[in-house]
Amino acid sequence: MLNLEYLQQLLVIAIALSAITCALIQKTKGFFKTSKYLCLYSFIINITIGIIFCYTFTNITLPSSLWIGFFSFIGADTIYKVLEGKLASHTDLLTKDSITIPKENIINQEDEN
Repeated sequence: MLNLEYLQQLLVIAIALSAITCALIQKTKGFFKTSKYLCLYSFIINITIGIIFCYTFTNITLPSSLWIGFFSFIGADTIYKVLEGKLASHTDLLTKDSITIPKENIINQEDEN
């Protein structure tokens, strides 16, 4: 069975890692005269920083940190947005007694006079 909660946690970490690696790659891409090797350089940076990031700030294993580096490389924020509806737990919606909707969000408001 697919552990969607764990996948969601990995994607959230990969989103944070993406911001860091994107800034690092933007600062260091001037070392390349052509963009021929820039994709490979970006992949290596994402995987390397992903492993270091996970070992420093989490207790995630090496295979999971490699996945985080890969997710960061291909765009964790895009993956998260695509899977957002599937990753959310629906059990909390079913067990909740009531939902509070702010008054300004109600479409068919009747004036209370």
